[in-house]
Amino acid sequence: MNEHTGQSILVLGSTGSVGINTLDVIQQHPETFKVLALAANQNNKLLYEQCRSHKPRYAHLACPKAATQLQQQLKTVNSPTQVLTGEDKLISLVADKSVDTVVSAIVGAAGLPPTLAAAQTGKRILLANKESLVIAGELLTKATQNNNAVLLPIDSEHNAIFQCLPSSHQRTLAPKELSKTGHVKKVFLTASGGPFWKLSSQELDKVTPQQALAHPVWSMGPKISIDSATMMNKGLELIEACWLFGLQPDDIQVIIHPQGVVHSMVEYIDGAIIAQMAPSDLRVMISHGLSWPQRTRSGVTPLDPLSLTHLQFYPPDSHKFPSLRLARQAMITGGTAPAILNAANEEAVCAFLKQRIGFTQIVEVVEKCLTSLATNTVEDLSDILEADAQARSAAQQTIKHCEKRYPCMSC
Repeated sequence: MNEHTGQSILVLGSTGSVGINTLDVIQQHPETFKVLALAANQNNKLLYEQCRSHKPRYAHLACPKAATQLQQQLKTVNSPTQVLTGEDKLISLVADKSVDTVVSAIVGAAGLPPTLAAAQTGKRILLANKESLVIAGELLTKATQNNNAVLLPIDSEHNAIFQCLPSSHQRTLAPKELSKTGHVKKVFLTASGGPFWKLSSQELDKVTPQQALAHPVWSMGPKISIDSATMMNKGLELIEACWLFGLQPDDIQVIIHPQGVVHSMVEYIDGAIIAQMAPSDLRVMISHGLSWPQRTRSGVTPLDPLSLTHLQFYPPDSHKFPSLRLARQAMITGGTAPAILNAANEEAVCAFLKQRIGFTQIVEVVEKCLTSLATNTVEDLSDILEADAQARSAAQQTIKHCEKRYPCMSC
């Protein structure tokens, strides 16, 4: 353990929205939290500024060229921060005994190896990388339980569900079959609906990447913004909730809540529904995860109940947003199906952002991969990685076919 007596924290994905907000909360409590290490993909400019502000012992960049540039930048200011690169170095960093808490905020399947390593070494994990549980839920939850790790969700919906659960469940933090505890009847997973939930199917065909990136409530990265627009994000969150809380897909009802004030709700057998309400600010959830089971200041201006003149809830249109159906089916099928779903979606979102395919073709690519690829059982991480690679290859072939059908998108 280093000299600091508080939590020593490693932030994976420090230059993304979750990482930036995490550092903001940490900076408000220097006596409680210490940044031991920061990790990012290739944004060496922002990571340099973060290193100057937080003085971590280590900084990791996935891109070797960016890591070299960061090392040169830090040398000019005599920074003691050691710059690392390579996945093996990142895994070693996660496993370092000096690290108490790992904030898992890398976007996509790339976040799985370090998150799994954190569970295997008994860390306290603040999970914002939903893909880790989506594609390897059984492996990650078993590793968490077997190594006495702590898994705390800090994305808004799952953090809200966690806060609404019975206190006995919160104390254990181990997945249970909530529907069999005799208390919980249903979980409501709220969705903003993204920018297009009111559009017709014909209008969705004409959506551009710029329009899809303009989320009405949250400020997020491009991949998550597109997932929100297709509602695949909510499908992935449904799978995540099943693993986090021991639920079945039928125990979860997705509802659209455009105001983004109620982050999720839990219905009990006596007819009571407990909802968690907060501003649409990631710092609320991050602060809860960092300080749990206590609470600490997040720096957020609280909600004014008198300003909440109306809260609206609507059922999602499964015809316009088939992502929810595909995610439910992938969870029911099990095995490598969720990994196929996630990998195909990542490839399709990337193709849409590059204007290679249309907006509605994103889900078309995913469904094609799910129906054409065999689903296998998962014994270890290699099974997940193999399914991921196969799905990405199949998705690329489907994307090429879509390009031929929609040549205007690649102009």
